[in-house]
Amino acid sequence: MSAGSPPTAFSPAGRSKRTFWPCAGVLAASLAAYWPMLQGGQIWDDDAHVTVPMLRSLHGLWRIWFELGATQQYYPVLHSAFWLEHRLWGDATLGYHLTNVFLHATAACLLAVILRRLWKREDAAWLAAFLFALHPVCVESVAWISEQKNTLSAVFYLLSALTYLRFDRERGRGTYVLALGLFILAVLSKSVTATLPAALLVVLWWQRGSLSWKRDVIPVLPWFVIGATAGLFTAWVERRYIGAEGAAFTLSLLQRCLLAGRVAWFYLAKLVWPADLIFIYPHWTIEAGAPWQWVFPFGAVVLIVVLWRLRRRSRGPLAGALFFVGTLFPALGFFNVYPFIFSYVADHFQYLASLGIIALAAAAWTRWTRGSIVLAVAVACLLGGLTWRQSRLYRDPEILYRTTLAKNPGAWITEASLGADLVATGRVPEAIPHYERALRLEPTFAQGYYDLGNALAQAGRLPEAIDSYRQAVRLKPYYGEAHNNLGVALADAGRVSEAVVEYEAALQLDPDHIEAHNNLGNALIRLHRPAEAIVQFQAALRLDPGLAEAHYGWGIALAGLGKLPEAIAEYEQALRLKPDYAQAHANLAGALANTGRLPEAITEYEAALRLEPGDAPVHYNLGLALRLVGRTAEAQAQIDEASRLEAKR
Repeated sequence: MSAGSPPTAFSPAGRSKRTFWPCAGVLAASLAAYWPMLQGGQIWDDDAHVTVPMLRSLHGLWRIWFELGATQQYYPVLHSAFWLEHRLWGDATLGYHLTNVFLHATAACLLAVILRRLWKREDAAWLAAFLFALHPVCVESVAWISEQKNTLSAVFYLLSALTYLRFDRERGRGTYVLALGLFILAVLSKSVTATLPAALLVVLWWQRGSLSWKRDVIPVLPWFVIGATAGLFTAWVERRYIGAEGAAFTLSLLQRCLLAGRVAWFYLAKLVWPADLIFIYPHWTIEAGAPWQWVFPFGAVVLIVVLWRLRRRSRGPLAGALFFVGTLFPALGFFNVYPFIFSYVADHFQYLASLGIIALAAAAWTRWTRGSIVLAVAVACLLGGLTWRQSRLYRDPEILYRTTLAKNPGAWITEASLGADLVATGRVPEAIPHYERALRLEPTFAQGYYDLGNALAQAGRLPEAIDSYRQAVRLKPYYGEAHNNLGVALADAGRVSEAVVEYEAALQLDPDHIEAHNNLGNALIRLHRPAEAIVQFQAALRLDPGLAEAHYGWGIALAGLGKLPEAIAEYEQALRLKPDYAQAHANLAGALANTGRLPEAITEYEAALRLEPGDAPVHYNLGLALRLVGRTAEAQAQIDEASRLEAKR
């Protein structure tokens, strides 16, 4: 069959019996290809996508839908899925990886169902499904938990397309509404799916050779409005909440056209020859004065013109190319997306767009090889083997980052990510040189200074940490987390008054910054301002009633005001929330002792020491309490232990 052959009518009932086994085969092949990464952990920004503690309640689900900034991007369907998955398997990554593989396989099967309704050759449709399921350019989308936005949105996108094609045949109002609803779910999973109405018009043009304004265009006009609104909104969110603005994005329109041509050819080349796939590709320099860079957009225009002239022989190649470029359009460089800071291309950007070229390849295989099953199996196995090899990199973030750096030494964001992974695994001294190397490569990287500051603070290098935090807030004055952590470092260095200024700056930027409220309360206690400290602890508890540390700090402030019964109540509340809170046990013991409740105080001192046996002051205070109740020998033993621990220090 030619890729431009007219479609057949929808097949009658009974296709489902011929669908189960191919679908099972696609799922089995996908599981086999992605088997190496199933036990992999989180990478990159997965921790920002897997539902964070403050969003895990029903109120958190409400915030996902109705509070901008509650999640990294406003994709409420995606984050609702993550919310549900966290309810099912918590932070265990296997569940998320299996879900991604299942969604990817489902998308591949939906592609086959759509194509076999458009083509005469069912084997070509299923070949396209296997090519998509096993192609290594999809690894980044499937193996990376955060990219569930791709696999989930693809399922809704293809379900919507399938339903719309049914509407196009039957013209049923209910079918249209269902297709539109699925499209909205797709857009709310990832806004790149806003290209679907244009893709549908391409498919209808391929079917008929022309488009009717009334029959074809008018029904999808609301879809274009929804898609354009979603796309513009996402672009605004990228600038406002994610940081897709500034010098890194100051490209002229001419430069963006040059970039678009190069991006399109890059992705096509990776589909045809998937070699040297990298998690982070090198960042290109776009120069209008470099003649060779004009080859890419000029070549793209020439190709489209040639395919247009060939449309009377076969519309399929032009339709596939239009689908590919049109679906890529949001990632071609005309809109700012945050990853452009470190690379203009990424494998996951072409996840949906690849369907057009893969379908075209399957059609060409049908025509030119007469459906050779041996060749088809050989190609599928080759792609599956490449996917298996590529997915192995995602088992461990350190392996992924080091492999990326070996191929792209200038990937400063990967240096920083490797540093973060080393910190997460307790290898702080190893992490610091990677942060420093990232900052040498990209001196304006504010988060890099922030992360370096965190690592230096953990290593006890407070003066250097303070300098690094100050660099972060100099580059990004509205960086609330950096102000807060700078305050912590200053407080740890004994510069409490300066710390207060930084905590207040963090709260000015984000009045709901729970940690800053709590830290400011603790700093005010150290400055002997307990009444003001209580206000901060109360603010923290309004935002998070389960914050044991705020109850503990409130208790200290109350004790400083001489309100021991109220202080005792706050310490007890802290311990109800966090029973292993050693300092709360110790301070509760002190308050109980000062109100004459010595037996209870002794019990709390003992509880504190079970949790922290090396706390010399608690040993000493326990000794004093034991002496007051007449247990002299035990008291002396505790005082001696306190002296021994102090001498050891």
